[in-house]
Amino acid sequence: MTYTLGIDIGTFESKGVLVDGSGRIVATATRPHRMLVPRPGWAEHRAEEDWWGDFVHITRALLAESKVDPKDIACVAASAIGPCMLPVDAAGAPLMNGVLYGVDTRAAAEIDSLTATIGADRIMAACGNALTSQSVGPKILWLKNNHPDLYARTAKVLTSTSFITWKLTGEYVIDHYTAANFSPLYDVNALAWTDALAPDILPMEKLPRLMWSTDIAGHVTAAAAAETGLAEGTPVTCGTIDAAAEAVSVGVQRPGEMMMMYGSTIFIIQVTSDPVRDPRLWYAPWLWPGMHASMAGLATSGTLTHWFRDQFARDTSFGDLAAEAEASPKGAKGLICLPYFSGERTPIHDPQAKGAFFGLDLTHTRGDMFRAVLEGIASGTAHVLDTYRELGAFPDRILAVGGGTKNAVWMQATSDIGGAGQIVCEKTVGASYGNAFLAATAVGKALPDQIVEWNPVARTVRPEAVAAYARQYPLFKRLYAQTRDIAHELGGA
Repeated sequence: MTYTLGIDIGTFESKGVLVDGSGRIVATATRPHRMLVPRPGWAEHRAEEDWWGDFVHITRALLAESKVDPKDIACVAASAIGPCMLPVDAAGAPLMNGVLYGVDTRAAAEIDSLTATIGADRIMAACGNALTSQSVGPKILWLKNNHPDLYARTAKVLTSTSFITWKLTGEYVIDHYTAANFSPLYDVNALAWTDALAPDILPMEKLPRLMWSTDIAGHVTAAAAAETGLAEGTPVTCGTIDAAAEAVSVGVQRPGEMMMMYGSTIFIIQVTSDPVRDPRLWYAPWLWPGMHASMAGLATSGTLTHWFRDQFARDTSFGDLAAEAEASPKGAKGLICLPYFSGERTPIHDPQAKGAFFGLDLTHTRGDMFRAVLEGIASGTAHVLDTYRELGAFPDRILAVGGGTKNAVWMQATSDIGGAGQIVCEKTVGASYGNAFLAATAVGKALPDQIVEWNPVARTVRPEAVAAYARQYPLFKRLYAQTRDIAHELGGA
């Protein structure tokens, strides 16, 4: 029997699975960590402790639980939150904490400067994306502008997955899907790094080598084997961002299929036959040549539910909070929550947007407020789905995955407000399971379409109460538009 190993490093927790040749999970392991917020608008991880430390811990836990001989592991694949910005020195040592994906908004000034200098149309034509807080290029420029000493010592700029792959194999690589988020340094038409738009951000040789996600990046080194317990010489894939691996885990593979990931943030990926390029969304080549992906993501989702519990229900479980929300009527008795507690990503791309509860009165309960939080996130998601509708790219199927799929109120509100059904598969482990499958395809142990055998459909959530939100959802969108200037003033913009 041969096995594949998949590990994913998330925003607050890392997960790993060991899977046999039929897709059966033989061992699982998790490890929590913190997201560091040293300043408002910043979001960081410690690369050695949170990314590599979790990988080592989980790998050893999987091997100990399963008793599998490491030599029977045919391939290893990792994913991680992203896109991130991590400068490393000539020895590969991190020079600072890893700067996280779009929830980190520190490079707002660089985004504005680059957009003004290059031109929004030129950026969209070459990169397929507008510059937003999701873009890595402005964050590298932020490093250059604010920490010239660290910038001068930078030998490579990596993302989270690149760092793990380097620790395993000694190779600096990145997949095309992730690289497309390094705008304006990646040309989506040529599938190559470019300095044509912004020659002064970073020399091109300081970026990792480009590969496809299931290409073999290298093999486990003796040093990595000693740390992880893996067998020296085990193949390691290039890897990808967690959301892409999560999409794979539930069978998103054909044009018109969309993944909706209920995690620390809502993240959406739709596979398309042709590029969908719009400044409100994100674009990237998909994990295999000739395929495309259209993405969207909120800035706070599961993170906002954690904030609410920590501030207002510290001794209450999420299950009890969900029960309180379920007891509240749909629409939370007229209460609207703007979920922009870390600004917002798609479709408004406003790092200065602010969270708010609107409509509070003395009859509202904690359950009403928590329902409003869930409906606020669902409304933000519906705003994204409306964008796909406007572009004529609404999905044929939506496959939901992630911890939030266990919250019936959240799931149902998303279907009701968004007017879309959602499919939930049997296994909701997420990205780590997708990685195990990608590892199997990389070494010929599985074909891409076999994921539907590995992870069959379990249930479907259908819209049931669209009319209940017919008045409130348009008010949600108007509330942001009408308070935008106030929010910016509060944020000092």
